[in-house]
Amino acid sequence: MKRERVDLVILVDSPTFNLPLARAAKRRGIKTFYYIAPQVWAWHSSRVKQLAETSDRLAVILPFERQLFEDAGTRAVFVGHPLLDQREAPLGREALLGQLELDPAKPVLALFPGSRAQEVRRHLALFEAAAERVRDARPDVQPVIAQSDAVPAALYETATFPRTGDNQALLEHAAAALVKSGTTTLQAAVSGTPMVIAYRMHPLSYTIARRVVEVEHVGLVNLVAGERLAPEFIQDEATPGALADALLPLLDEGPARTRMLAGLERVRASLKPPPGAGDAAAQVAALARELIQRR
Repeated sequence: MKRERVDLVILVDSPTFNLPLARAAKRRGIKTFYYIAPQVWAWHSSRVKQLAETSDRLAVILPFERQLFEDAGTRAVFVGHPLLDQREAPLGREALLGQLELDPAKPVLALFPGSRAQEVRRHLALFEAAAERVRDARPDVQPVIAQSDAVPAALYETATFPRTGDNQALLEHAAAALVKSGTTTLQAAVSGTPMVIAYRMHPLSYTIARRVVEVEHVGLVNLVAGERLAPEFIQDEATPGALADALLPLLDEGPARTRMLAGLERVRASLKPPPGAGDAAAQVAALARELIQRR
């Protein structure tokens, strides 16, 4: 920015790198456009205003974010969630379960322990224990672990259930899922897969989080829904028995499953861009051109 004439800085996610860059651009009078705003609203409401002060325009991917940033004084546009743009035809049920040597006629329980090493360390054994409890009541259920490429394979070596890296296909073909909180909850919503949410962290981190987190729900799907659509179990609440008890009603047709499926459809609809707006990429390009022309 010092050596070249810059008309516009486009920032995408990655707040650790991008927020200082946004402040530097602002000091130099350069327009800034932020796509996928960091989730500062979850940690401290004052940070929403700080982000708004450094960005000339925000393109947000969660429907409730637009009003938050508008209220903080910057123009924000909801462009839809990129998960809806990334969907491809997944591997078929028989092909996926054939790879895993499982029975396509029996229900699948998807286990998503996380995409970071520390999450897998804290959740894998817990999720497997919960799945074992489910199988005690429903021996026909087939648990499958979602394996992340970002996690060392050695961390999965103790797993007793089959694993797959085809996570989209796993969600599409699962009767229900046990997931850690985060984007996976929205992936499950887009796939129409009923879920239970669990999360454990280091006790010190949890103590700090309880003091600074300002949102009512932990799961993104519940934040978008505006209600506790999917059960949440955090820290000591996340026990194998509690998780299994919450999962079992979701595996069969009944009130709990019907209610959640209807709620997930509402969430999926809310993640779509406004009618006639085009996909997220087209909207971001149009907004960037508008900022440059105004310079």
